[in-house]
Amino acid sequence: MRITVETSVAAPIDQVWQAYTTPADIVTWNTASDDWHTTKATVELREGGAFSSRMEAKDGSMGFDFAGTYTKIVEHERIEYVFGDRKAEIEFVPGPKGIVVRVVFDSEPTHSVEQQQGGWQAILDNFARYVEANQNKS
Repeated sequence: MRITVETSVAAPIDQVWQAYTTPADIVTWNTASDDWHTTKATVELREGGAFSSRMEAKDGSMGFDFAGTYTKIVEHERIEYVFGDRKAEIEFVPGPKGIVVRVVFDSEPTHSVEQQQGGWQAILDNFARYVEANQNKS
């Protein structure tokens, strides 16, 4: 099953793209809840390039690597990747209130669709808040 989440970011595409693809930014916004964080991120932003984000519970009780390979990069427009046997696409589309960031991904069988959608949406909402809060600092 495919799941879609999206948000609107009131910032220029250059800043949105940079924050989405820069490891130093990713470790700041890439979390679904306050009790988790991303401790390390790597990005090789090219088709065939690898990415990884180490996500851990802040109490140290668990963690995992969200990792995969980029399959398509269209700067400022689209990122596609595979992670395990799943796929995801991210679109960056100009909208009336900034850039709409839309993520479509394959679900997995362990968690409910609602849990997966909620977690990915929470991360995307954190991303939007991060970019908007930092857009004038560049």
